[in-house]
Amino acid sequence: MAMTPIQREAPTDDFLAERVLSQALAMAEQTGWEGVELTRVAAALEIPAAAVLDHYRDRDAVADAWFLRGWRAMLAEKPEGFADWAARERIEHCLLAWFDALAAHRRVSVEMLRSKAHPPHLHTWVPMVFDLSRTVQWLREAAMLEAPYGTRRAQVEEIGLTALLVATLRVWAHDETPGEQETRRYLSKRLRHAEGLMRRLGG
Repeated sequence: MAMTPIQREAPTDDFLAERVLSQALAMAEQTGWEGVELTRVAAALEIPAAAVLDHYRDRDAVADAWFLRGWRAMLAEKPEGFADWAARERIEHCLLAWFDALAAHRRVSVEMLRSKAHPPHLHTWVPMVFDLSRTVQWLREAAMLEAPYGTRRAQVEEIGLTALLVATLRVWAHDETPGEQETRRYLSKRLRHAEGLMRRLGG
């Protein structure tokens, strides 16, 4: 499947957008994500609140910009010989790139996801589902899983990768081990268990 380019509300000043994101993350580390207010972010940066609106329509858009880093990490240049790795190894490499990209603010990242899924925030549910689907689609492409879109094999891959991503997220959310080794062990174990199925599917 040829992916549609990532569509976000692109800021006209990338440097200012990055400053807003960094300040919001710093505040979230102190107050929790629910405690972040964009007007306070603007005040801390000594810029008009309207300047923040030029880049981010709301706090959820700031979260989206943060998670975009995970997508970019998955799609970053791969090690030499990557195409010759086993499918399990390619998936593991790409998923760990996604988690590692968010690791500096792991707790805040988890709070962002919980905020999106919280019942009062129904307006974020559909975008969250689509972002999960996009994450899995980008993962399939980044890991060079070549099953044509819409085929039974591709559908099985998508279901399996979605379950794997969600399950690993649960482990990562509480992982206090150095280098997030618990997450890495869990992901490796799950992928090894799935390897037999992947081979039967020609992966």
